[in-house]
Amino acid sequence: MYKITYMNQINLDYVNSDDAMEIDIGIRDTIMGVRISILSMSLGLAKIKSQALFKTLGFKSMLEYVNNLSSDTKTGRSGIYNWLNIGEAYIKYQTELLEAGFSESDGPTKLPYLERALAVRDKNEVFDNVRNMSLRDFIEFSKGEKTGPSDNTLYIVIKGSVVYIKGRRAIIVSKKIGRRTTKYLMRVILVACRALNNGGLIMPVFVRNKKEAERFKMVYKRVMAEVRKSS
Repeated sequence: MYKITYMNQINLDYVNSDDAMEIDIGIRDTIMGVRISILSMSLGLAKIKSQALFKTLGFKSMLEYVNNLSSDTKTGRSGIYNWLNIGEAYIKYQTELLEAGFSESDGPTKLPYLERALAVRDKNEVFDNVRNMSLRDFIEFSKGEKTGPSDNTLYIVIKGSVVYIKGRRAIIVSKKIGRRTTKYLMRVILVACRALNNGGLIMPVFVRNKKEAERFKMVYKRVMAEVRKSS
């Protein structure tokens, strides 16, 4: 059972507004809605393939169904197959994705590259990055091209619940504190390590729930773009 939910209803009235903030929030909510639509459509395609439902629709194969769908909707076959790959990847790794906190708004278009990333990268790092990275960055990450350590680089590697810095074991998070708590702390440590490796700073922000987190992310991205533009 694959349940797709969306916390905010999309109100398209923002197109008639003259309020910049209202328009911006409306655009961002619509983008999230599009992502959810992509995942729902992808899961539908995966179900038609896995259960051979194309036969019920009068087609002999998935290829024949995709060709017909492409023709009827004026959509490229490569795009339809990419959606199919998204659905199959989500079904295969749904448990791990949900445990990592992945949601529809994190961008399902990264999922076709998930298996490739798992073949060359640490599992925990992969599922953290599929949430946090942009599509372009995750594609590069999935290639597994690691640069070696230099004098000015900390070169941090995370394996399971152990963090290595320059090849030395630096942090061990006990699994006895519970799987959920361990995963949460490892995500926090990963963010801290990235900041440390890039010479950045961390500013903790507490939010009460996922809904607040999603709204905060929208505001954060806009504000950071303005800050970096003026710096």
